[in-house]
Amino acid sequence: MNLHEYQGKEILNSYGVEIQRGKVASNPEEAIQVAKQLTEETGTSWHVIKAQVHAGGRGKGGGVKLAKNLDELKSHAENILGMQLVTPQTSAEGKTVHQVLIAEDVYYPGESETSEIYMSVLLNRATGRNMIMYSTEGGMDIEEVAEKTPHLIFTEEIDPATGLLPFQCRKVAFNLGLEGKAFKEMTKFVACLYKAYDGADASLFEINPVLKTSDDKIIAVDAKVSIDDNALYRHKDYAEMRDVREEDAAEVEAGEYGLNYVKLDGNVGCMVNGAGLAMATMDIIKHAGGNPANFLDVGGTADAARVEQAFRIILKDENVKALLVNIFGGIVRCDRVAQGVVDAYKNIGEINVPLIVRLQGTNAVEAKKLIDESGLEVHSVIQLQEAADKVAEVLA
Repeated sequence: MNLHEYQGKEILNSYGVEIQRGKVASNPEEAIQVAKQLTEETGTSWHVIKAQVHAGGRGKGGGVKLAKNLDELKSHAENILGMQLVTPQTSAEGKTVHQVLIAEDVYYPGESETSEIYMSVLLNRATGRNMIMYSTEGGMDIEEVAEKTPHLIFTEEIDPATGLLPFQCRKVAFNLGLEGKAFKEMTKFVACLYKAYDGADASLFEINPVLKTSDDKIIAVDAKVSIDDNALYRHKDYAEMRDVREEDAAEVEAGEYGLNYVKLDGNVGCMVNGAGLAMATMDIIKHAGGNPANFLDVGGTADAARVEQAFRIILKDENVKALLVNIFGGIVRCDRVAQGVVDAYKNIGEINVPLIVRLQGTNAVEAKKLIDESGLEVHSVIQLQEAADKVAEVLA
């Protein structure tokens, strides 16, 4: 589950990470009230207005602005709220901005220069260990840094048996070229950041940038946070932070029916039971010359109602030119799924794309007979290769 920046910062702050202070607003009038309150707390009249969407690169899309006074702040808030923000991490349509974060300006002048640092905590899937990834080249162009100058990106892996050790925090600060007060502040920052990642059961904490201020404070200016969905039962307060407006509507609907659905960019809809079989099905579609339009796992206890909802969700995608149902009857009987397919076909009405059904396992023979005698325009196959060949045929 992805969180907004202001939500991620709340979690960071609860674990002792120093953050850029601010509050969220849903309209320009509320933004002004927040700014006035921040001025009283911080003493600065300069504020940053940040669009709150689940995507990075907001500054490049015009979603981050600096205001020197309340008039500028109101104008920026009016322009950002309701806009379709397009960034390198959104689709071409962009995302609608429903809220803005009004935050203090922490880039204040001083005797020494400020510097922007990139830092994230995530799982290294190659080693099965958590790692801290960091670079002196923080800011909006970190992707370019990774591509052109990978030697400027450092990693520190954490042994699960010991957790993050103090010497590793010092190593991070040393590699970032810090010294004195900034060095000490960074070691504390790294330790608290990792505690937040571990304690929140997160899959990602990305801070870009981490700011070293002119007076050597270390502050999280941004926060991109993803919480492991499987751990949300332990974090009821985090679960309440979910913003379904930022998620694909079809994926949200699928979740309500217990379906594991992820929308993709292809032209062949897939309805499968089991994640492994779903991955194999997408591979065979690709091999046949098509592209999977989705990942959809109906689960091991699929009934007629769930199958019908799966059909409806897949067919909402206008890019779907064919639909492949591939079910292995282990826990669930094939004839039960077949009846669900028939009922769904009749309830939905005319399905205007070719439908290919492969059912193997428990009661597969009965299931094929049920499909063949239904009178519906369904291509019934037995072998996976037959399904692939049929996909190629209907797409030709």
